[in-house]
Amino acid sequence: MIVTTTENLAGRAVTECLGQVFGVVVRSRGLSGNIIAGLRTIIGGEIKEYTALVEDTRRHALDRLVTNASAMGADAVVMMRFDSGQIGQMMNEVVAYGTAVRLAPL
Repeated sequence: MIVTTTENLAGRAVTECLGQVFGVVVRSRGLSGNIIAGLRTIIGGEIKEYTALVEDTRRHALDRLVTNASAMGADAVVMMRFDSGQIGQMMNEVVAYGTAVRLAPL
């Protein structure tokens, strides 16, 4: 499965647009992770617990995007983007979205 942030792929033509596709993940740090992260805010610098949370969540959202696109019969997802937000004070939401398409060689 090709996933790209661009609209066009070199050497390939979009033959069919299957529609929007997405992968959504909502995650929360455990209590101990939040405590450690809170202590890190006192001394400053990168909060590695939250960095790891966001990286893992993005990977998981992208995996779900690919699974959903495959179920639609897509060869690729074009114009892929990430969006993220916070739900309450303890949860992080990440959405990977794009357009599922079928491709053919030029």
